[in-house]
Amino acid sequence: MTGTDFFKLEPEQPDDGPAIETLLDLAFGVDRFEKSSYRLRENRAPISGLGLVLRRGEEVMGTIRFWQVSAGADHPALLLGPLAMHPDYQGVGGGQRLMREGLALAVSQGHELVFLVGDLPYYRKAGFRQVPPGQVRMPVPYDPARLLYQELRPGAFEGVSGLIQVPATG
Repeated sequence: MTGTDFFKLEPEQPDDGPAIETLLDLAFGVDRFEKSSYRLRENRAPISGLGLVLRRGEEVMGTIRFWQVSAGADHPALLLGPLAMHPDYQGVGGGQRLMREGLALAVSQGHELVFLVGDLPYYRKAGFRQVPPGQVRMPVPYDPARLLYQELRPGAFEGVSGLIQVPATG
């Protein structure tokens, strides 16, 4: 076995919620709720059918979720995150595997554009780029240098500007 073969990749199930929350607390700490990305997730469910988990046995060791957002008033997009691996398994490729599979799933479902707040050197490996300064913004506080995007359809980022927000339909 090599890489992440010892993990089983599966769609997130409704009863995975508590295990995912425990993993996120372990990976990011409870202060994660203060970040602007979490404000866009408050009191909302992630997009059904796009959440994935990596299991070792029955335990959730990795997770990725996507949320519906709007860039400006009229550009539907996804917000990727959180993406997390159990600290004991960071650095073995699980996060990249979750991203590859999650983004492929998003493409297959017709999504065109994804944003996230994260470290460019890590996410560049999966095709993310830095948003040009001032073109698209997150609710404050956030570091503009960490706002990244990926086109899932060529040209999907053209003309996109404004604040990333919860879409009018919720």
